[in-house]
Parts: sequence; C-alpha cells; structure tokens
Amino acid sequence: MINAGVLKKIVSAAELNKDDIVLEIGPGTGNLTKLLSERASRVFAIEKDHRLIEELQEKFNNTNVEITEGDVLKLDVTSYMIHDSSYKIVANIPYYITSHLLKVIFESNNWRMAHPKLIVLTVQKEVAKRIVAKPPDMNLLALSVQLYSEPKIVGYISKGSFRPIPKVDSAIIKLTPYSKTNTESVKKVLFLAKKAFAGKRKQLKNTLPDINFTKLNIPAEIRPEELGISDWLKIANRL
Repeated sequence: MINAGVLKKIVSAAELNKDDIVLEIGPGTGNLTKLLSERASRVFAIEKDHRLIEELQEKFNNTNVEITEGDVLKLDVTSYMIHDSSYKIVANIPYYITSHLLKVIFESNNWRMAHPKLIVLTVQKEVAKRIVAKPPDMNLLALSVQLYSEPKIVGYISKGSFRPIPKVDSAIIKLTPYSKTNTESVKKVLFLAKKAFAGKRKQLKNTLPDINFTKLNIPAEIRPEELGISDWLKIANRL
C-alpha cells in the first residue's frame, strides 16, 4: 500500500493508545508497521515472506517492534498473544486468505482467554460487504464473523492506492469482538448453518428436517439467508 492517507485511516480505525499491544499480520515493507509503532506500546509483526525479514529487522532494530517469520494460517494467533491480555490485530493481507484467517482467529482454542479487543483488516470491497450483510442477505461468512464480533466498514480504498494495482477495490473493516461468546453455541450454529447454506435455495424444512421450527416460531419455509444471528442461536440452543 502506497497511499499515506489510507495508512493513517487504518491506524485511526485501530483506535490505538500508548497502552495497546498490536499483532500485525503481513507487515510487508513496514509502511503500516511504522505508523502502528508510533501509536502503540508494542507491535508484534508476523511476516511469511522470508525475503522481507532481514530488511524489516534492520528497519525496526532497537524499536518497540518485534518481527517474526511465520505463516499466520499455521499459528494459533490467540495462543501467540496469550500472555498479553489486551491486544489488537491489524492486517493488510492477501485477499485470498481472508476467510481462512478469520477462521484461524475466531475458532482458536484460546478464544475465551485471549481474544483481541479489536480487529482491523484491509479486505476486498465485495468481501467486506458480505461480512456486514444482514437478513435477507445473510451468508455463511457474515454469520461466522457476526457470531464473534460486530463488523463495520470504516471506508473504501481505490485500486490506485496499491502497487502493483489490483483488479478490485478494497475496504477497511473493523471487527469488535464481543466480550463473552458461548463457543459451544457458536459451534452448533456453524454446524447447522453449513448444512443449510449448502442448499441455499432450499427451505430450512428440507435442509434441516430434524428441527421443529414450529416450536421456535420460525417458518419452516424460510431460507437460511433470511435468518438473523438470534434466530440461529435459538435453533442451536434447542438441540
């Protein structure tokens, strides 16, 4: 990312202060990392590309930034930060890993003990819109994110803010995790939702035939994209 104004917008969205610890995923050449380090107490930056590590370590030598080489999709992110009870995640990542990264973060075994205060991501514009969707346009990605957090699109980013210029526009999205999440209920919801959305054009009475929707005051003819979070939790809690 080469647009200084957008970088500042990302940092602003993270609502940083001098007590904050930041886990940055994909620092790249360190443009965003520098701004984060100026606002936060410490920055832990995980970079997968081995070619960038030495340059990053030299750039941030003797600063409050710690550079680690690693693939975040193979790490338990919350376990990595378990000794820091209060931290935020900032990520300017390759868009093709967005869904996988969110799954790694939210479905961590240590979520209850070490979930971040805030997550700020740069994602593809259309993906951001899918994440914040509400009924009757819900989707599995929106559901999986909104069970753990409240998503908000902070702003949009034009293609020209990047080099090389991508084929799609982007968005800054802020996810505010809930202080308490019943992970067992969430697992039940996602298990059922995956079945229902696999047959998206089918009514729930066909995709989830074992559920008595009449007792839940939910029309059996409804489709999964028409259900809100509270509906899904109601269904899961009756299992």
